[in-house]
Amino acid sequence: MQNIKFADVKLCSMISKIIDEDLIQQAKEEILNANKVVIVSHVSPDGDAIGSSLALCQFLTNMEKEVTVIMPNAFPDFLKWMPGADQILVYAEKKAQSEAAIANADLIFALDFNVLHRIGEMGTYVADSKARKVMVDHHLEPGGFADVIISYPSMPSTSEMIFRLICRMGYFTDLTKECAECIYTGMMTDTGSFTYNSNNPELYIIISELIKKGINKDDIHSKVYNNYSADRFRLMGHLLSENMKVYPEIGTALLTLSSAELKKYNFRKGDTEGFVNIPLSIKGIIFTAFIKEDVGMVKISLRSHGSFPTNEFSAEVFGGGGHLNASGAESYVSLAETVKKFEDALPKYKERLIEEMNKSK
Repeated sequence: MQNIKFADVKLCSMISKIIDEDLIQQAKEEILNANKVVIVSHVSPDGDAIGSSLALCQFLTNMEKEVTVIMPNAFPDFLKWMPGADQILVYAEKKAQSEAAIANADLIFALDFNVLHRIGEMGTYVADSKARKVMVDHHLEPGGFADVIISYPSMPSTSEMIFRLICRMGYFTDLTKECAECIYTGMMTDTGSFTYNSNNPELYIIISELIKKGINKDDIHSKVYNNYSADRFRLMGHLLSENMKVYPEIGTALLTLSSAELKKYNFRKGDTEGFVNIPLSIKGIIFTAFIKEDVGMVKISLRSHGSFPTNEFSAEVFGGGGHLNASGAESYVSLAETVKKFEDALPKYKERLIEEMNKSK
């Protein structure tokens, strides 16, 4: 797999060399020198975390590396169809096995997160591991825990970064259909099915190449978005009828769910996926927040239309982060206190919200 083929050169000439060549070569050297590789991603792993991790796992396994993928906690059922998902170690369920894999690794890939606290308890073991570490991420302000830091916040997904990394290292020809399926899933889910952060023409060149690898993008979409329980729709109905608050004068909507409400509707991991986007379908709404109770914390998800910076709001109000139109954070006070914090911050952003509303008319 080490000979650069014509197809690799041709494809790389079609897409920008966004990742610095030095970083490409450093990552390639780390891979070639490693035998046991561990791939880790963030707490409450989403489609991009799972997609990028499994894509890289498929690729490295084909390079005859011994690869272990570890997630801090469980991931949604609608992602469990993905190639290799059944081999993922969930740290919360298999701590000893996960810690042993981290301790014995030659190389650790940190995907789709920028600081170690984003992987929960695993962060301590990753920090203490003697393995070389490579970060591939697209969030702002990367921490300095990795030996090679490939961080590009302008990129819409880590999965696209994995594609670009494989291509630039000269291995696109060896990319399998299974790897392509994982990459596409991550790209699709982290752009809301290509409805935000997805206006770069090169994104569709990459999708075209993935289709040529044999993926069925319509089938992937169905597996991810048409795979919910009846309880999930009852929960959504309750959320929209009872727990949606609209602030029409500033184009904002707020959704909330308590742990009691989640329990009432037999909540399963992933059931609330996409809820934060729903109010953006309301005329005049350009900023939405979804705040729900989780185990030991309150989770905040933010979305926006246009140029309203959810990442700035998230960082300033909740110490979180993300991208212009999609970001999140965690709160360690009550649901009511977190909602109050959100509402108290809105007046500061009133002028910018109204300006964005006027642009969208």
